[in-house]
Amino acid sequence: MIKRLLEKRTIILMGLLVLMLAFAVTGCSNKPTENVQNTSNNTWEESVQSTKGTTVNFYMWGGDTRINKWVDEFVAGEVKSKYGVTLNRVPMDAADFVNKLANEKSAGKKDGSIDLLWINGENFYTAKENGLLYGPFTDKLPNYAKYINKDAAENNYDFGYPIEGYETPYGRAQLVLIYDSSKVPNPPKNLAELETFIKQNPGKFTYPAPPDFTGSAFVRNIMYMKSGGYEQFMNMKEEDLASTLAPTWEYLNSLKPYLWREGKTYPANIGQLDSMFADGEVWMSMTYNPLKPAGDVINGIFPKTTKTFIIEEGTISNTSFLAIPDNASNKAGAMAVADFMTGFEAQISKLDPNNWGDLPVFDTEKLSEDEKKALESLDLGEATLDQSELIQHRVPEIPAKFVPAIEEEWTKNVAKDK
Repeated sequence: MIKRLLEKRTIILMGLLVLMLAFAVTGCSNKPTENVQNTSNNTWEESVQSTKGTTVNFYMWGGDTRINKWVDEFVAGEVKSKYGVTLNRVPMDAADFVNKLANEKSAGKKDGSIDLLWINGENFYTAKENGLLYGPFTDKLPNYAKYINKDAAENNYDFGYPIEGYETPYGRAQLVLIYDSSKVPNPPKNLAELETFIKQNPGKFTYPAPPDFTGSAFVRNIMYMKSGGYEQFMNMKEEDLASTLAPTWEYLNSLKPYLWREGKTYPANIGQLDSMFADGEVWMSMTYNPLKPAGDVINGIFPKTTKTFIIEEGTISNTSFLAIPDNASNKAGAMAVADFMTGFEAQISKLDPNNWGDLPVFDTEKLSEDEKKALESLDLGEATLDQSELIQHRVPEIPAKFVPAIEEEWTKNVAKDK
């Protein structure tokens, strides 16, 4: 099954490539489109000057009201003030805007409707493999040079796939579990203790059904621990994936009778699980954003007794990025916005749980003394784990090409009753 899924995906990608070559023959070049504003010979200052009075269409996931508000108010206000750019946030799931880019490419549309993307993982892999992205461009961003560790693997690989300057870091993420300390005074420390908790408290734990982003990450985290670690996936052959996953399905199926609704159904998405946790229906939730629970406490969504924990075997982490489409109409404006959001001002605002609560991408060694003091003085809330603890237990994502197959196999082996 897995091999067929991967073969099918390869056929689709090859078909897109063939279609792109056909357009190239008829005059539609695969090279990055440059408009008047975006000549590669411009200095950064000239490029920024050219953005005044323009609009940047920023396509991003729109499922979190706090994130939307931060982009609409803080980011939009700052780039308007600094560059004269109007930022137009367009909510859309990543898979959908990648399809939109592919359709525009197929139609030979050189002045596309999208200027900037919030993207990573499988969607970045698909977009880059099919020539849908502009780049490399990170070497043009002053804040990338100023704040980003260019040698760090997390800034050079996205789900194991080489970035090569086609996206700039935007935020860090790491899976943590959320609990109500008034109901769970001693949270589990490892996978064995988590299993014990689930079985001793039937109906009080569950996870979102993949392909929900957080639910999928939880399943992959279990997969790491039941298959002997993540390293083997880095160079794994596609035909070996099925046998590697078998212990994961056996373990997750053993938990089903003790899950919410006995594992006969799962929350459709992380929003549903969070609502169940907030109402006390379950005693745990989870998030790929370690600071989100603190923000939810501040906003009265989660109880004040909310805390977070990680299992000592390690939890999956990744980086989200900003990318620019190959056919973006306003590349200069997109780079100006991307540069601002890579810089310290935006990153520390984003880190504040009152605003968003997203881990920053800057290298703390590159910060000035004043910036370090500002970082140290920021209150991250009692629900947030110490950054050193998160880093100590961080493990990377597997190659993006395996993710859809794992999600399909979960549906076949766990979600569907045998």
